[in-house]
Amino acid sequence: MNVKVGGRAREAINALTRPTGSPPRPTRRGLLFDVLLASALAIGATHYALSAGLGRSYQLVDGVVRARTGADTWLGAAVPALLATLPLAVRRRYPLAVLAVVTVAGALAPDGEARIVFYSVVVATYSAIAYSPYRAATLGSLPLVLLVLASTGDTGVPTVPDEYVPLLVLLPLATAAYGMRTWRARADERQTRMAELERERAEELRRATEYERARIARELHDVVTHNVSVMVIQAGAARTVLDAAPDRTREALLAIEAGGRAAMTELRHVMGLLTMNAGDDPSALAARVDMAPPPGLDRLDKLIGRVRASGLPVELTVTGVPRRLPPGVDLAAYRVVQEALTNTMKHATGARSAVTVSYGGTGLGVEITDTGGPPSARASTGDGHGLLGLRERLDVYGGTLRAGPAPGGGFRVAAMIPLR
Repeated sequence: MNVKVGGRAREAINALTRPTGSPPRPTRRGLLFDVLLASALAIGATHYALSAGLGRSYQLVDGVVRARTGADTWLGAAVPALLATLPLAVRRRYPLAVLAVVTVAGALAPDGEARIVFYSVVVATYSAIAYSPYRAATLGSLPLVLLVLASTGDTGVPTVPDEYVPLLVLLPLATAAYGMRTWRARADERQTRMAELERERAEELRRATEYERARIARELHDVVTHNVSVMVIQAGAARTVLDAAPDRTREALLAIEAGGRAAMTELRHVMGLLTMNAGDDPSALAARVDMAPPPGLDRLDKLIGRVRASGLPVELTVTGVPRRLPPGVDLAAYRVVQEALTNTMKHATGARSAVTVSYGGTGLGVEITDTGGPPSARASTGDGHGLLGLRERLDVYGGTLRAGPAPGGGFRVAAMIPLR
């Protein structure tokens, strides 16, 4: 039985001491207002107590009741007034403690100080209800506050002189009107801010959509342009030697088939990225759509092999120590070589090309040069977006691209990508 009673007592204590919200965080403006309010009430209460002689007490001297004077009278009037008002300076930071102090001050105050205690207790009670995170303790203390007010003076509630009635009517109205105006201003400000956030979110979504659209366009351009260019060149070669050299025709058709398979593999990769959801596992997605990983410099030999099969002699040189690169950087470097060789096949018929990949300590260098030659019939179909797309792709990784005539003739494309 004692165990049950002790458990219930602990539960009741925990309920009173358990906070139901976050501790109050008063602003500097609020603290300054509280200090000024407490100071004004303290000055007014002390002046009232001294002028009304509330600190006067009596003692029995030689069988005669005499009034005390001097320091005893001053302290008896000022101390209860200050004890009931000065704690209000921290009413937002320690609301429940301030209510307790003011209530004790009211219980100890002389009978004539009902007016002083009443105003302080009202402010302290409002502060505890509005700011204290201990709701249960606050509500539990209200009966004690009412008991203190009822025991102070004759009625516990002071009478208000007639000359102060208009002030007491107008002051709450002014406070309520100011609060309503502030609430409306803050509501309008919140609505304006929400509208701005919606516009910013829509703008960010639009920019993200444009960026994604441009990225997909670059991928499709790089995949389709290169592979279709190789296939067209091979088809033209096969048509030329169709009757004279059937074996070379067969080789050209095999090259066309290989180029078509490579194009389909890369297109499946691009389409897989388009259908990927935010929570999809890339490896599971690749297995589901039979999608090969994106190409990189490790597949540079196959790319150069297809280009050589189309009739463009290409020499590959690798300097430095090859190492594993981030997927985005690896794909960007591969696309630089692919686009440069595609442009050589279109704009420099009969040229020779050289590809140099340099692995440095802080960066990756890729350079493609050709010896130059007359443009092919397909040169007029270019729109110039290939090199522009490469610059945008490299810019994502802090890389740079330079393209222009080579010093010894022909054309040169050089890319530098920092490796962090």
